[in-house]
Amino acid sequence: MNTNSTRRLTKILGITLIACLCVAFAQDAPKKVSKSEGLNAVTNRVTPDYPPIAKQLKIEGAVELEAIVAENGTVEKVNIVSGNPVLTRPAAEAVKRWKYAPFTTEGKTVKAAVPVSLSFKL
Repeated sequence: MNTNSTRRLTKILGITLIACLCVAFAQDAPKKVSKSEGLNAVTNRVTPDYPPIAKQLKIEGAVELEAIVAENGTVEKVNIVSGNPVLTRPAAEAVKRWKYAPFTTEGKTVKAAVPVSLSFKL
């Protein structure tokens, strides 16, 4: 095998490996769903507690989160996207207790990334 053949084979193998890794990662990545799809799939919603310090300081506002929902509809993880830090923790703790109808792709239940917006208003 000459040098050009070896380089060509190495390049093909490298591209094949990258393609396989991309496919494997894509299969593990949660399905992105819209806010409306997420709201329609909620089967049990827990209202967050309004933090006493936030009440005292009259802190209001929106909290944006991303819930990672397992195949069985339970929330595995909550990522904080934005919001006042005084409000984000109780919002995330409440959403961790939410339940969803399972999300599907091609007839199979899948993990999903669900955007969640909560509003704190006195």
